[in-house]
Amino acid sequence: MRGMGTMAGSGTDADGRSEARRSGRHRGTPSRLSEQLAVTALLRALARLTALTFLVVAVLAQFPFWHPEVLFFLLLAVFTLLGEARSYLTHFGPFIGLVAVYDSFRAIADDLSGNVHVHEMINVDEWLFGGTLPTVWLQSHLWDGQVSWFDYYFYLLYILHFPMPAALALYLWRRRPALYRPFVASLVVLSFSAFITYAAFPAAPPWMASEQGDIAPVARIAGDVWASLGVHGYGSIYDRISPNPVAAIPSLHAAYPTLFLLFMGRCFGWRRVWWLAFYPISVWVGIVYFAEHYVIDFILGALYAAAAYAVTMLVFARLRRRRSRGSPAGATQPEAAAG
Repeated sequence: MRGMGTMAGSGTDADGRSEARRSGRHRGTPSRLSEQLAVTALLRALARLTALTFLVVAVLAQFPFWHPEVLFFLLLAVFTLLGEARSYLTHFGPFIGLVAVYDSFRAIADDLSGNVHVHEMINVDEWLFGGTLPTVWLQSHLWDGQVSWFDYYFYLLYILHFPMPAALALYLWRRRPALYRPFVASLVVLSFSAFITYAAFPAAPPWMASEQGDIAPVARIAGDVWASLGVHGYGSIYDRISPNPVAAIPSLHAAYPTLFLLFMGRCFGWRRVWWLAFYPISVWVGIVYFAEHYVIDFILGALYAAAAYAVTMLVFARLRRRRSRGSPAGATQPEAAAG
């Protein structure tokens, strides 16, 4: 009996020690969790502080915000502050990455062909307008050597070349995801189609033709706009933001706003967004007035945008029909849509 009591006592002691160890583990768990939460909170705070510092430095340093790689890091900083950096990198990062790849390719397009075309665009514009070159005509009526309010207006829209497509892509990604991938695909098809054209047909813009004496003297008004803002050395700045001066046909400065308008109409309906046509039309007029493009350049740019939009929407429509035909016969409509 004594032995049994001893054994029972030992069992009780063992159970007590096990209970103590379990309770100790339970008592330690909140401590470890709190430490992990504190480390996670510290890392998030550091990430947000870094993002905020980057934004402040970018503004103070007057970075060229229109560059896609700068936009990538600026948006990454913003979404880090919002606590959505991982979602941004997964879903939106590839869009900016593809645009940045195109932008780097654009710089080498003029190296693939040594024959820069000058007179073809001049001849077409003069034929379209009865012997008058629109760039020369616009500057003779609007430019008097001093920067006016409409020069700032045109240039503001001009430098939104990359930010506007990025803003629309952000909206579609967050609010209209069904149109996000078609928009990205359209922009990529448009950009790389233009790159192929630049490589096959490098074309000089009006300001370059004027410097060479092929057309009447015209001003490069964008440089005057910068100078009026206290920024000098426009030529070196332009070389950084547009490293290929003969990437003129088609005009992507005209094509991107056209694609923007097409997707806005698709997203909201033309009755609601018809007034947004002022954006591409203003850009078309501005790039001709600034001597950055000929009229035929923006006509071809708009046509490239319409073709990229039509082809991409057709391909995605066919892919949706194919997926719907391949969905299980017994699936409900929401299930088929999800598939």
